[in-house]
Amino acid sequence: MRTRLAGALLSALALTATGCAGAQGSGQDSPQGTAKAAASAAAADRVEPLANPAEPQLPVTVRSSDGAKVTVEAAERIVPLSGSLSEIVFTLGLGDRVVARDITATFAQAEKLPIVTRNHDVSAESVLSLKPDLVLAETTTGPEEAIGQIRDAGVPVLVIDPAKDLGDVGPRIQAVADALGVPAAGKELTKRSEDRIAAVRKGIPKSSEGSEKPRVAFLYLRGSASVYLIGGKDSGATSLLEAAGAVDAGADSGLEKDFTAITTEALAQAAPDAILVMTKGLESVGGIDGMVEIPGVAQTPAGMERRVVSIEDGVLLNYGPRTDQVLKSIVAQLYADSDGDAQ
Repeated sequence: MRTRLAGALLSALALTATGCAGAQGSGQDSPQGTAKAAASAAAADRVEPLANPAEPQLPVTVRSSDGAKVTVEAAERIVPLSGSLSEIVFTLGLGDRVVARDITATFAQAEKLPIVTRNHDVSAESVLSLKPDLVLAETTTGPEEAIGQIRDAGVPVLVIDPAKDLGDVGPRIQAVADALGVPAAGKELTKRSEDRIAAVRKGIPKSSEGSEKPRVAFLYLRGSASVYLIGGKDSGATSLLEAAGAVDAGADSGLEKDFTAITTEALAQAAPDAILVMTKGLESVGGIDGMVEIPGVAQTPAGMERRVVSIEDGVLLNYGPRTDQVLKSIVAQLYADSDGDAQ
């Protein structure tokens, strides 16, 4: 999951990876919708490493996003402190060198690794106990004291800007690859990822003359914590929705912040034709049956049609090697009833 989420949202995010799914719904959700969600989760479960992983050529010196120059002498014991960064390392074919994971690294190849974060805060003691020779972090990784403690212990820490949109896929892959001493593999993975995204975009149904693009609202839901938010311009979902041939209904309705508390008025203004949610978020409110009980949802076109696009939490906003899978799933669910023209 993208770690660039602000303020009160961070505490709610901790519930995602700890599996705080609520009731599973009353059984009235459509079998088609349930099958789609299951297919999405299955597709997001594994990463696909490059066929011929390169051997790191070290040492290298790279510049961290926080301005520091970082010299990497070895990459035998790597600790990526976000799910997205873990995904990149594994997909570059260097997953056997990863010795720990962040709580948001939920894909199958990483699931048995020890977790060194709690509620998205890094435990410096846990990281250092594993004797890493490289730590990969994002500018949102914290607390700062923990990162400082790791650096003070002499461990190289490379900080990378968090993902915001599709344009970040290549630069983030290359930044990690350069730090690991496999720049050519970074170029190969970047091309593979961008080519796959382009292929998905070519298959998106074209809008028929005079028809409007589907409006999709990104809702962040955590029923156990009573967190119900609608994404705005900076939620991270806008680029994906636009790539899928849709309109980000929250951003288009004038929501400037990343996330805003859901109100009947906000949903009426957004008027979504479909709702994008994370899988565990949908589960946490009791499925589609529970979601339409949130004030204002049932009155939207999406609520009336029970039209939901559900994507696995740990991959939706990563903007990395699996973003083509995310985009493909969004397109498949959004245009499931299309006969070739966008709805």
